[in-house]
Amino acid sequence: MKRIIHIVFLSGLNIFFLLGCMRIALRMSPTLFPHFTEALFEECDLELAKDAIPANLKLLEGLLKNDPENKKILTTLSMGFSGYSMLFLEGEEPERASHFYLRGMKYGLKALGPKGEALGRLESKKGELEKRLQQIGGDDYEAFFWTTVSLSAWINLNLDKPAALTQLRLSQAYLKRILEIDGKYLYGFPYILTGVTLAARPPMLGGNVEQAALAFQKALTLSGGKFLLVQYYYARYYAPRVQDKKLFLRLIEDINAANPGALPEVCLINTMIQHRAKELKGMTDELFF
Repeated sequence: MKRIIHIVFLSGLNIFFLLGCMRIALRMSPTLFPHFTEALFEECDLELAKDAIPANLKLLEGLLKNDPENKKILTTLSMGFSGYSMLFLEGEEPERASHFYLRGMKYGLKALGPKGEALGRLESKKGELEKRLQQIGGDDYEAFFWTTVSLSAWINLNLDKPAALTQLRLSQAYLKRILEIDGKYLYGFPYILTGVTLAARPPMLGGNVEQAALAFQKALTLSGGKFLLVQYYYARYYAPRVQDKKLFLRLIEDINAANPGALPEVCLINTMIQHRAKELKGMTDELFF
């Protein structure tokens, strides 16, 4: 009996030290997760990426259980769930995309630690919200950016639901802070997000087509026209809103003529956008009248 107790005790110690070593290893490998992100965005094969991303996200969630406060893992999960939803789910499975956007937002807020917890509790209390957002700095940017992407995308998919409408001012405040910190991030992605938000929503919900056009133009300048997400969302959200069919067709043509590998770091996004652009062009008669 004593031998059994001794074996169980030693086994427990081994598991304890193994988990401890895993946490240390995870924290001593800061380049692991940025490389995961790079590998994801650099993959040009859509089918390979679509099959690989869910498995890798589950792997990361498993690693997170061994180190629940690991900011790198949490940030990568936020990026992964929001990116997967944006690229592969939003058009075909909007309800599932909505669920994953919320999941991405949850991980992003958790990556921000106490600052994220405070933001999650504040919701849209104006004075306190602005005070908390000013505490978000450069070290928090990536996690905060993907949190903002998730929140904004979830709202845009659910504008017919009261729960989403109550978060509009929160989303606008997040976007404002993102632009204040670094509007140039990922080839002007914050300006793309701003353009989509302003073009997709009616004026009574904060939409503004003139400002949307300026945001898209800024993103085009920052990306040199090589990040095709700009042209796609410009065509998808802005052109139909102002009924500019000529602009719409020119943007689609620019996407189809582009080399998706011109920016290797975002080849996956560019390749998917070329695929989506063909579908969008097929909707021309529905979007313009």
